[in-house]
Amino acid sequence: MIKVFVSGDFNILHPGHLRLLKFAKESGDYLIVGVNGDNLNQKGIGQDIRLESIEATSYVDEAFILAVPAVEYIKENKPNIIVKGKEHENRENPELDIISKYGGKLLFSSGEIGFSSMDLLRQEFLSVNYNVQHSSNYLKRHDFNFDNLKSIIEKFSNINVLVIGDTIVDEYITCEPLGMSQEDPTIVVSPLASNKFIGGAAIVASHAKTLGANVKFISVVGDDENKNYVESGLKELGIDVSLYTDTTRPTTLKQRFRAKDKTLLRVNHLKQHGISKDIENSILNNIQKSMIEIDLIIFSDFSYGVLTKTLINSISAFGVENTIQMAADSQSSSQVGDISKFKNMTLLTPTEREIRLSLNDFESGLVVLSDKLLESTNAKYIFTTLGAEGVMIYNNSVDTPLLTDNINALGSVVKDVSGAGDSLLTCSSMAICVGADIWQSAYLGSLASAIQVSRIGNVPIKKEEVLRELE
Repeated sequence: MIKVFVSGDFNILHPGHLRLLKFAKESGDYLIVGVNGDNLNQKGIGQDIRLESIEATSYVDEAFILAVPAVEYIKENKPNIIVKGKEHENRENPELDIISKYGGKLLFSSGEIGFSSMDLLRQEFLSVNYNVQHSSNYLKRHDFNFDNLKSIIEKFSNINVLVIGDTIVDEYITCEPLGMSQEDPTIVVSPLASNKFIGGAAIVASHAKTLGANVKFISVVGDDENKNYVESGLKELGIDVSLYTDTTRPTTLKQRFRAKDKTLLRVNHLKQHGISKDIENSILNNIQKSMIEIDLIIFSDFSYGVLTKTLINSISAFGVENTIQMAADSQSSSQVGDISKFKNMTLLTPTEREIRLSLNDFESGLVVLSDKLLESTNAKYIFTTLGAEGVMIYNNSVDTPLLTDNINALGSVVKDVSGAGDSLLTCSSMAICVGADIWQSAYLGSLASAIQVSRIGNVPIKKEEVLRELE
């Protein structure tokens, strides 16, 4: 590990400091910052305050109060690289004699001009500013209130959920736009920061767990770093994880290159061929052993080869035989899926485009489309997601005489629509599983979706977040 050392007073942490720290971090693997103690800095700002500002900086791996001159720390600890500001290059640098004896390096830099602070960029990912516009008319129409919804959420901890489908890792690469290339009409950017999120079926499992359920997750991944990232993230949440390794495919990675809050380009790294019979059989054996304990099965399909026809049909048959609630989504945002391959589901949550692709019908109205999909799948409920227009609910149950209804999009702050459907699928199906009716389930799913789109990247929705919004 290459350790980099920077020291200074850091009285006011300004952009110049951040540029220097960014350069230092990129020069090695582990950045250590020594903040001069009050005995070395007589400029009036206490050492604890100065240390706190350095510790809050994303580049810094370790920070401490430096009670002795920096040269003494360097002599004793021998960091591989010492970084100082460019203004020190033509001055006397007493650490040179020390580092020359053990083979260290002294680098001078003031960071890059045109730099955008990574700490400011992190706010884009960490800030949550959702402003939910609740539909009082919908609540009155179906005769329920927030207390009813809160009692439903509290029951989530009583159910066991199995999630199966395609695992995806989403990587957001935030870039500094540099301009247009002079050689050809190409936009030139410089990457500044990378943020990874668990996605696909794995985020569905994460939502289910953080909303309160006991969760078992089954998927197929590659033999790579992203597999380890997903596995450790899910286990940290307390999910029972069964990841089958397929050396013929990488773990699906979707990279989004962003600048100024806009996505410039998305690059997908994936293979879409079906999994082998051996992996199919292993998954089926795994599910058969745990089927008696499952209350809800969620299929999260991206048509990347995990949910083969054999798996879908066999698991669905298990579900019907054991009277288990089932829900499914087959996404077709940048690929071709088929929602109609999921039969006898309690809930389907397609987009309008996904229904039209599945039925090859680009002319019929929404109600007719839902009716056709229902006939071909024998689903009980269909929630068609319509983006900014919300969700159209189609009811095939005798529980209520009303056939359809609509919930307008509840979120007024939209930062990233990716993951909206996953949160709707998870929360709505869990609500149905614990006894909520179709109208309550759709509302809770819409609320979860509103929370999800209010932030960048897939972040598991916590039970406490939903309850807080219902206060």
